[in-house]
Amino acid sequence: MPLMSSILSRHDTIADNLAFHVEAGVDVALGDEPVDRFAESAAERSAAAARLATRPAEGAGPRTATAPPAFTSPRPASAPHRAPSGPQPSPALPGEAPPPPDLAAVEAREAAASAPTLEALRELLERFDGCPLKHTATRLVFADGNPKARLMLVGEAPGRDEDIEGKPFVGRSGKLLDRMLAAIGIDRTAAYIANVVPWRPPGNRTPTPQETAICLPFIRRQIELANPDVLVCLGGPSAQTLLGIRDGITKARGRWMDYDTGTRVIPALATFHPAYLLRTPLGKRMAWRDMLAIESRLAALPARSND
Repeated sequence: MPLMSSILSRHDTIADNLAFHVEAGVDVALGDEPVDRFAESAAERSAAAARLATRPAEGAGPRTATAPPAFTSPRPASAPHRAPSGPQPSPALPGEAPPPPDLAAVEAREAAASAPTLEALRELLERFDGCPLKHTATRLVFADGNPKARLMLVGEAPGRDEDIEGKPFVGRSGKLLDRMLAAIGIDRTAAYIANVVPWRPPGNRTPTPQETAICLPFIRRQIELANPDVLVCLGGPSAQTLLGIRDGITKARGRWMDYDTGTRVIPALATFHPAYLLRTPLGKRMAWRDMLAIESRLAALPARSND
């Protein structure tokens, strides 16, 4: 029985470890076996020291017949190390290179402002080539839910599952978000969900400031066209980008702020990203308070007129 418990415990540990790496975007194996780079480095240093020890001193006269082999013999540790060491350069992207970030941001502002509807904005993003992330992502992740909903939620960027399905918040984080909304009587037919950056960054890394600046005009126009009654920023990066704050999410969450859609000012609230809550379950209590505040604010606002 103790042996069986030990096996099950080890299985759970491995499963948790794999789940963590998948959530972090580590979803591609680069080799069949792990490589100990520390051992390779130590072996290379030892080989270098051995070569220096056999090198003849300067000014010691002509080299003997035994000197050349010390310099021409292959290094024992470098042969298996050189091929896989370090990240390999990415292949060149097909077609023309994206414009410089400053120019791309200007083009994004002009393009976003020209979109009269959400569908037109989506089609515009499908054709927009100014953001390098488009060339590494599988597909555009534009939005999910009801664009006429009174509640709009905005995260930072898609993850692996979202990149595959083309919808925001469909992985583990999305399932938790669905449960959070269900707790206050809301599902995806009564909410509109998007991200600041609509393409997945490679390996789920954080979008660069330049990438965020290029995508910002599009999400601002998306919010303006959706025209929600309440805006919720999921996570610190979303709140800092859209609300112009510098506070971290722990300090910023739970505070109502104003967001100018371009046509009117609406109440906005920052709360924890579901991915953070999966890593830090203790934050769920504060997130629950935020959900109750959202429920109360929606109930207090006048009913939305149907256009």
